[in-house]
Amino acid sequence: MKYFGLAVVSLTVLMFSMPARAVTSKCEECHAKLTPGIVKDFNRGVMSETLTCANCHGEGHMSADDVAKVKLPTIATCQECHEDQAGQYLDGKHAKGLLPITAFPGFAHKQPKAFIAGQKGCNGCHNLGIVDEKTKNEGLAGEFRAHYKYGMDCQNCHTRHAFSKAEALEPEACMQCHTGFDHAQWEMWTRSKHGSAYMTDRDAHRGPTCQDCHMAGGNHKVMTAWGFLAVRLPEADAEWMGYRVSILKALGVLDKDGKPTARLDVVKAADMARLTKEAFDTERNAMVTTCKECHSETYVKKNLENADQMIKSADKIFAEAIELVAKLYQDGVIKSTTNQGTFPYPDLLTFYEVDNGIEEILYEMFMDYRMKTYQASFHLMPDYTTWYGYAKMKEALVEMKDLDKHLRMAAK
Repeated sequence: MKYFGLAVVSLTVLMFSMPARAVTSKCEECHAKLTPGIVKDFNRGVMSETLTCANCHGEGHMSADDVAKVKLPTIATCQECHEDQAGQYLDGKHAKGLLPITAFPGFAHKQPKAFIAGQKGCNGCHNLGIVDEKTKNEGLAGEFRAHYKYGMDCQNCHTRHAFSKAEALEPEACMQCHTGFDHAQWEMWTRSKHGSAYMTDRDAHRGPTCQDCHMAGGNHKVMTAWGFLAVRLPEADAEWMGYRVSILKALGVLDKDGKPTARLDVVKAADMARLTKEAFDTERNAMVTTCKECHSETYVKKNLENADQMIKSADKIFAEAIELVAKLYQDGVIKSTTNQGTFPYPDLLTFYEVDNGIEEILYEMFMDYRMKTYQASFHLMPDYTTWYGYAKMKEALVEMKDLDKHLRMAAK
């Protein structure tokens, strides 16, 4: 009798661990042999209860002779069933992920095709916003889809073919993209009190995850007050606005007279900065409301304000570094090879595509040290704010000043 009971328990465990097979299709007859992992994944997901492969892939491909006719889904495919979530997503920043790659001057064209269009570099994450097969985004989206046809928005968080909501609710779903050089949010969060509280007792869910803060209520829009560049307009703090003018000139958004340029349209299209007080306040107030689930309003606002001030502190150093390079251009010590035309100023949006060491340091200050200074401040990781961010900015500025002296001596 004891062994019979064990057998029943074992059989029950086996039944519940096996993938469900609620709806079968002719596709599975082949793919269970050719790509068994895909079939297993699909059948363990909720969608297998009501859908078949044809719902997403069409019925054009039914044999080995017509593989080219298979339909590869885009977010428009998902939108047919998930209208609200897709609408929120398309109205948010993630759906604009392709824009920075396609719109920054010459950047994508200078890289190996596999690095960009083949998704082995920047577009491994920035493959977002290809809504359908006809999407054209500054002339390159069609190239991305043609060169590497498998990228699709929703699957970045809801991994194909299970498309699990439970998976997408875990912070690890964000880790693939939000890590490393210019956006080390995963490293910051896991080492913060929020991250450690969650990781040590997931069932209790004591600490908030990425989704709790940035997708409150399940909203797929995912917006922040400061945006990716930590730039806002207008700015009431006159001293800070002075630093920001230098930064905006180096971003190519303002010309030498401080007037907006055509590149501002790129920043607007990608929603990379808050350009009105209302836009900033809307996102800030939404975050305050979320944080108040666990903290007092006074505590929340003071911590956010302190993080704001770390941006100002970083911008002071950054603006000085920008003006130092600009003066080298203006004095003819180094030659301008940027996309700023006759405006002798460094162009931050060329990234690391520069031909002198001092601008490489400026690039690292922009995309690495400044990013970590302010991002870690908001993610409650003081060590990253200090030793990977603010201290590195100061070190870089000292190095740049030393290089400035050597370059000027060599130019005499």
